[in-house]
Amino acid sequence: MTFSLVARCAETGMFGLAISSSSPAVAARCSFARAGVGAVASQNVTDPSLGPATLDLMQGDMSAQAAVDEVMRVSNFTEYRQLIAIDKNGATAIHSGPNSLGIWTQASGLDVASGGNLLANDTIPQAIVDGFVAAKGHIGDRLVAAMRAGLAAGGEAGPVHSAGMKIVDNVSWPVADLRCDWTEGCPIENIATAWEVYKPQLDAYIQRALDPREAPSYGVPGNE
Repeated sequence: MTFSLVARCAETGMFGLAISSSSPAVAARCSFARAGVGAVASQNVTDPSLGPATLDLMQGDMSAQAAVDEVMRVSNFTEYRQLIAIDKNGATAIHSGPNSLGIWTQASGLDVASGGNLLANDTIPQAIVDGFVAAKGHIGDRLVAAMRAGLAAGGEAGPVHSAGMKIVDNVSWPVADLRCDWTEGCPIENIATAWEVYKPQLDAYIQRALDPREAPSYGVPGNE
């Protein structure tokens, strides 16, 4: 019921993740990222504990592959899980259990990996990877382009209703964490619109946290 990608920007060291599903609030349960460490998507009959567990191992200098292997070794019901990870070096790892739903598959490329289940066809993850690799600009722009490419290739077998995009950089919190928890429209386009609004203010929100004396104001009532 889900397709996603995890990615790294080789120029900035930022990590990002984007995800969409027919289920509600998919990003709240399936997306995990940590600055300087990596990003993880835990999906398909989701166990949200797998994301932080994988990040903890990668923070201890395990590669993405070693971390995913270890998490799968000690976890239950791994035949139902999809786990997609990228580490600080841009190396990726994917576990797709044989009980993943419907048409499921995975793909990886330079600094990016993608997986999905209950897909319209088996080309979706590769289209997502190709979309990310071909796109230029900020990692957020590339994540949006990748998800649009996956949707254009067919997306899920049915309509998607939720989506999210998370980006981490050099601070302990996500510098962007955009979500559409439910819509009858296109949640990926909702995220794309939110990113267009948020992107010009991203650096200012970081500055406000680090030193509000130097932070710009946008003059909006209730601006925070």
